[in-house]
Amino acid sequence: MVKIIIEKNDENQRLDRFLRKYLKSAPLSMIYKLIRKDVKVNGKRSKEEYMLVQGDEISLFMSEEEIESYRGKKEVSGKKSKRTFKVLFEDENILAADKPFGLLTHGDRNEKKNHLANQVIDYLIEEGKYNPRSEKTFTPAPANRLDRNTTGLVLFGKNSDSLRELNHMIRERGYVNKYYLTIVYGELDEPLYLKDRMEKDGDANTVRVMDIDIDSEDGKLMETVARPLMTKHGYTLVEVELVTGRTHQIRAHLASAGYPIIGDSKYGDRRINGVIEKRYHLTTQFLHAYRLEFIKGSGNLSYLEGKVIKSELPENLKRIREGIFGKE
Repeated sequence: MVKIIIEKNDENQRLDRFLRKYLKSAPLSMIYKLIRKDVKVNGKRSKEEYMLVQGDEISLFMSEEEIESYRGKKEVSGKKSKRTFKVLFEDENILAADKPFGLLTHGDRNEKKNHLANQVIDYLIEEGKYNPRSEKTFTPAPANRLDRNTTGLVLFGKNSDSLRELNHMIRERGYVNKYYLTIVYGELDEPLYLKDRMEKDGDANTVRVMDIDIDSEDGKLMETVARPLMTKHGYTLVEVELVTGRTHQIRAHLASAGYPIIGDSKYGDRRINGVIEKRYHLTTQFLHAYRLEFIKGSGNLSYLEGKVIKSELPENLKRIREGIFGKE
């Protein structure tokens, strides 16, 4: 039998969810069999939906060897990926990272090591702000996501309470306003308030704005606000407010409205992209997450109310903006 004491970063989660993370290589059927027969919380049988609190004692009736075989130890040594992100804001609860071009937010099947989440974890370990050996299930993680070739602000929770609140604040309206800078083809004279439904093509990794009534239950609702900042030579510098957060939302929504983002190979104008590539060597979308405004906080992050975090345009995008619109 092994006893596990629930610490601060492990509370406020269901017993089954904790065990699924703690024994991450164990089959799901095994987790629920353990809960029925080989797990006690504070000396008593508990249901899978029991919410753990700090100080709870879990008795796991397995050998240490068997437990370790399902644990999948966290990597804490070995060659680390070169740090390519910048820290734009950090306190004891959150970190705002400036994601560079070409870096995944999370890993995928082709890139499991060098992505933003791992780089941030490596940074926190090196700074002594996170120790994976002392944690049972918690790992710092991003609360929002950017496409590989979109640059800018990504928020990380450094403890479980903060990550939980960040996820809530990003998901629900009225907490965090998210703004992007982009350049579109076409002269936009007044703000666009776009509200449509979309469907995703998983095989092609694209989304389509559906030609249906907004009140339909088909597809997923997406809402975008585009405000023109500067217009010249048939192009517009646009500030985009992301109201909902769907895959490729800004790119697909603006293209559907007749204002494709320059450089965008999936949704853009092929002829214009050719002109932009020849002139500025841009081969991917011009899209930068440049400002986060905390309208109100939540829980242990209530102090963030009124906080604004900004990210400057990367040098290559700044050069393109100046080339089209001139220097500010």
